[in-house]
Amino acid sequence: MAELWKEGCILAGMRVINTGICSFGMSGKLFHAPFLDNHPGFELTAIVERHNQDSRARYGHSKLVRSFEDLLSDDSIELIVVNTPTQTHYDFTKLALEAGKHVVVEKPVTTNAAEAVALDQLAKDKNLHLIVYQNRRYDGDYRAIKNVVEKGLLGEIREVEFRYDRYRTEPSGKAHKEKNLPGAGILHDLGSHLTDQTLQLFGWPQAVFADIMTLRDQVESNDYFELLLFYPRMRVRLKGTVVARETVIAFVLQGMNGTFMQERSDLQEAELLKGTVPSVESWCPAPSKPDGLLHSLVNGQVLRQETTSAPGNYMEFYTDVYNTLVKGAPNPVPVTDAIKTMTILDAAQLSHKEKRVVPV
Repeated sequence: MAELWKEGCILAGMRVINTGICSFGMSGKLFHAPFLDNHPGFELTAIVERHNQDSRARYGHSKLVRSFEDLLSDDSIELIVVNTPTQTHYDFTKLALEAGKHVVVEKPVTTNAAEAVALDQLAKDKNLHLIVYQNRRYDGDYRAIKNVVEKGLLGEIREVEFRYDRYRTEPSGKAHKEKNLPGAGILHDLGSHLTDQTLQLFGWPQAVFADIMTLRDQVESNDYFELLLFYPRMRVRLKGTVVARETVIAFVLQGMNGTFMQERSDLQEAELLKGTVPSVESWCPAPSKPDGLLHSLVNGQVLRQETTSAPGNYMEFYTDVYNTLVKGAPNPVPVTDAIKTMTILDAAQLSHKEKRVVPV
């Protein structure tokens, strides 16, 4: 079906972007290949697998290449997705830009803000697009929160808590995530999502205070964090842990008129793990029961009601990427956004190290 759709788009004169993926681990299998393969504006041209050939079962129509260098040398490829470990992002993205390729790079982009600034400048110098993969902007639960904030349903917001918790008490054995390496740990992994969402909703804070630690044995990187972001008349607390067998409400917003609580309920990742094929149209079900609670003064009336978020769609990210590359639309997640996120994470690490509030 996807191939017939692409053929129809080509016949209609729609430009198709030849795209290569740098790896075929979890992110490649779940978050990139299914969307590129089923979006009419993209051709999944090549996938890098250094030793395996797992991609052949589902994406046999793409090229299997054995190195990043092979990907760069393919003149037909216009866009490269850098979805390798964070520690490699700077080098791979730099090489891709120098080879004249547009790049989608996964969050948190690099291991620190200075590297992200350098890549942003290189992309500008080369007149190329560098786009950050921040898929959680396209989650249904986040969009429910954004809707409440934008409509002012809580009045002036004074206190916010966002959490991203998991239950993974045993080490995974992945060095790039759990060894003492720059960018390893859940602060950069999950914390970058929460920080990006906070900056999108509330703008730039005045200062950061952070507590970061390692809870598990045999793990060197952080697997717990708590960040407190200072705004003039608001506090935002961001928290993540890997020892949450039972999770609590992931998003809580307290305003002068009321409260909104939202569960982390987006089902896209679960559906992709089951093998559901995504599409441009809505393809993921909504939560089967209410996942939010709004208790506020709305239009002069006290309202207390359960809410259900609409399904998100990560395919919209690649539609936004397509519109940027082909139609000149604004970059959906510019590197300047990622630099802001990295600046907060850098400040958090300094705050933890020196046990003090760090102005930003």
